Amino acid sequence: MARINKLVEARCPEGVEFRRLGEVGDFIRGNGLQKTDLRDAGAPAIHYGQLHTHYGVWAEETRSFVDPALAARLRRAQPGDLLVVTTSEDDAAVAKATAWVGTGEVAISGDAYIYRHRAEPKYMSYFFQSELFQEQKARLITGTKVRRISGEALGRIRVPVPPLEVQREIVRILDTFTELEAELEAELEARRRQYSRMHESLLDGARSPQELPLAHLLREPLSNGRSVPDGDGYPVLKLTAVHGPTVDVSQHKLGAWPVHEGRRFRIEAGDLLVVRGNGSKSLIARSCMVERSEEIAFPDTLIRLRPDLNKVSQRYLFYVWESPSTRRQLEAAAKASSGVWKVSQDDLARIVLRVPPLDEQRRIVATLDAFDALVSDLSIGLPAELAARRKQYEYYRDKLLTFKELPA
Repeated sequence: MARINKLVEARCPEGVEFRRLGEVGDFIRGNGLQKTDLRDAGAPAIHYGQLHTHYGVWAEETRSFVDPALAARLRRAQPGDLLVVTTSEDDAAVAKATAWVGTGEVAISGDAYIYRHRAEPKYMSYFFQSELFQEQKARLITGTKVRRISGEALGRIRVPVPPLEVQREIVRILDTFTELEAELEAELEARRRQYSRMHESLLDGARSPQELPLAHLLREPLSNGRSVPDGDGYPVLKLTAVHGPTVDVSQHKLGAWPVHEGRRFRIEAGDLLVVRGNGSKSLIARSCMVERSEEIAFPDTLIRLRPDLNKVSQRYLFYVWESPSTRRQLEAAAKASSGVWKVSQDDLARIVLRVPPLDEQRRIVATLDAFDALVSDLSIGLPAELAARRKQYEYYRDKLLTFKELPA
């Protein structure tokens, strides 16, 4: 920090110029690229959904490609451009940005902008993460079910533009934090792979299991939620609530139906919620446990499972549902529609699960719970260290991107 402070003092002693993003560069909307167009080889391409899930502050290469003839008809980012997502259900993910620092052009889908600017690419991408950017962005987001931001609105956001030498020094410092975080993430990922192997081994080695279809393990039939019209009313979960082993009940929006109707789809302790569709086949029908009964309904994008506790515990059902053997059955049953993989209630009801006696289920759950804590619990071990590193990074990122403004 001492070096950057001296550099700022020497190069901009009176303060730093703040300019609107629209003055520093241009927002160019992507076009035409669908998930079904993506290939394992060809011309580099990025679908906007991948910016949410696969890309960080910058990228040098793509995970996907398209036919070169199609790429020639698409809008393409050049090295140094930012790739900016325009839509999400989650405000925090709207305008997530990745600096493209590869050696050639990359085709970009709609629902993303190419931001062609005259600044250090990584500096600008770090700015898009900053508290200063997020505060300004929050006032410009529109939409209800799907939240979005326009290029015109993004163009009004003000960014500090110090000399390039200062921008590059900030990038050097923040890259160091990012690399340290990546090392911890790689180590944690190795632990998760170990956990996955143990997960499969324990379930495959269970004593005296029966193989039963899901429908035989439930105390009532599978149930879809209902659609969520605009307006006030009984609260309904967002899809973002179903990430991780337990439902995050803070993630909800309001529906427009009366309380007595909404309560027909109320979530209760012991339920599992399963996502009906996903853009990735490998993530189809991911599940999440409801720990407490809540005055919140589930939407038609989810399916509710209510286990018969005389046959299967909630936690065992969750673990066996997320096992590799179950995932393979779900992928085989999934059907694609408009780039989204989906499963029906009938598909789920026929999935065959290995179910040992209840005492054996408890033994398996206890072992998996203990190991899961080592790879997921933010209060201990690697997850705690990674969480602390991220907080440190966020603190220094916002501190480094805070400048005294040059008087007009």
